[in-house]
Amino acid sequence: MKIREQLAKKLMGAGGFWSYDKDSVRQNLSDEQLIEATLEKLDLDDINLLFELFPAKKIKEVWRRKMVVQGDYYYSLNRFLAWYYFDIRYPDRYLKAMMTRHLSKLIA
Repeated sequence: MKIREQLAKKLMGAGGFWSYDKDSVRQNLSDEQLIEATLEKLDLDDINLLFELFPAKKIKEVWRRKMVVQGDYYYSLNRFLAWYYFDIRYPDRYLKAMMTRHLSKLIA
């Protein structure tokens, strides 16, 4: 639990949950919220801690569902994460395919 608390504290310091009550964040922060906010707001050392706390498969799933589908907003960050953490050989192709898949689900 130390890693989780450390990441939550850093996120609060970085303004990750500025609109939330601090006690509420400590008690009610879901795994998904922690993963997404850490990938968005914290540095490489903290992201590495995230991989000690959760399996890579879970982190990748949250990343795909929450961040990849935002398209251009996180494009550079997503390219880096795809290449560095998820060993995706062609990040641009991958991100485009995931975005297309997401949009197809919305239309159908």
